[in-house]
Amino acid sequence: MPDLHHSHNFISHLKAHLHPWAHGNKFKYVNAVYYPSWQVYCGETPSSLKLSVASHVFYAFLQPHEDGTIHQLDGYADTQIRVDGETGCLNAFKKLKTDYPHLKVMVSIGGKSGSSGFPLLAAHEGSRRTFASLARDLVDKYGFDGIDVNWEQPSSHQQGEHYLQLLATIREYFPLPQFLVTTALPVDEMCLRNIDLAAVSTYCDFINLMGYDFAGSWTELSGHQAQLKSPSTTPAWSVDNGTRYLLSHGVPAKKIVLGIPMYGRSFLGATGPDQRVSGHGGENGIFEYKDLPRPGSHETVDLQLCAAFCVGGDGGFVSYDNPETVEMKAKYVKEKKLGGLFYWAGTFDAEAPRSLVQTGYKSLNC
Repeated sequence: MPDLHHSHNFISHLKAHLHPWAHGNKFKYVNAVYYPSWQVYCGETPSSLKLSVASHVFYAFLQPHEDGTIHQLDGYADTQIRVDGETGCLNAFKKLKTDYPHLKVMVSIGGKSGSSGFPLLAAHEGSRRTFASLARDLVDKYGFDGIDVNWEQPSSHQQGEHYLQLLATIREYFPLPQFLVTTALPVDEMCLRNIDLAAVSTYCDFINLMGYDFAGSWTELSGHQAQLKSPSTTPAWSVDNGTRYLLSHGVPAKKIVLGIPMYGRSFLGATGPDQRVSGHGGENGIFEYKDLPRPGSHETVDLQLCAAFCVGGDGGFVSYDNPETVEMKAKYVKEKKLGGLFYWAGTFDAEAPRSLVQTGYKSLNC
């Protein structure tokens, strides 16, 4: 494994490629979407994404095992179903680069339900190398541009060290400038404090900061799930707090890409944040963004916190992002000189004029 402290030449080479997405195309900033493969069963295929205004698209997810091998979460969706004139969603993703030459196509490995193999995998050099080698084979097979490591999340200082070693090994197998390596991290300082973030940023082209899920069915009270700012009176998770933490720990601003949720979290019995709830509407407490605001509800934006919500109908208090808050977050990206925005998940988007992906693109680049 290479020394974790890179040579001056390597770092200089890395800095020369801080903007691999911006060379020769219309994107000044990242505007990336994740594609959950299981959405193909809803008729939402890779080609249904708003790809003309997306800079990157992430295929989610494949699953790492403890021995470093990479497995499919759903083999039928990944390699067998007929979709977009191809056999399997992975081949349909491969085709996207033909139809959209500007697009960077990535495979995301892990995810919330697919990260259990990472801790043991990352703890041993042999399994780290197996993983990196097989990931490279996969990327070469489908003509992708790189890999997204979505380990949710290193839960100790030791796991943080192993996570860094895994990224270092992956970078060996995915050299610049040919390949991109990205990773996703939460705003939760309980996780981030386990990781040498400055070192992570030397191996990754950018870090997808998951600026959402601050409140939900697991929290005692209702809350804004993706607020940009924290209330002045109550310490709380926010996109701004997470961004400041990364910046203060040596992550270059241009390597931070802010996450936008394309779904709302429901709190029945509540009319605003910080209230006790009687339950949660939607599917597992979630409504897809294209189904918001709920019928019979009223949509509001808290301009101080940069948080959209609706109240009424079958959702109670539902917290989400809308075009107005995405414009505000895009402005924040430009003011802080960050890398851009990403969206989980692209299939949940609405059509114009409420499309968040289109709003983000226009706000960042026009």
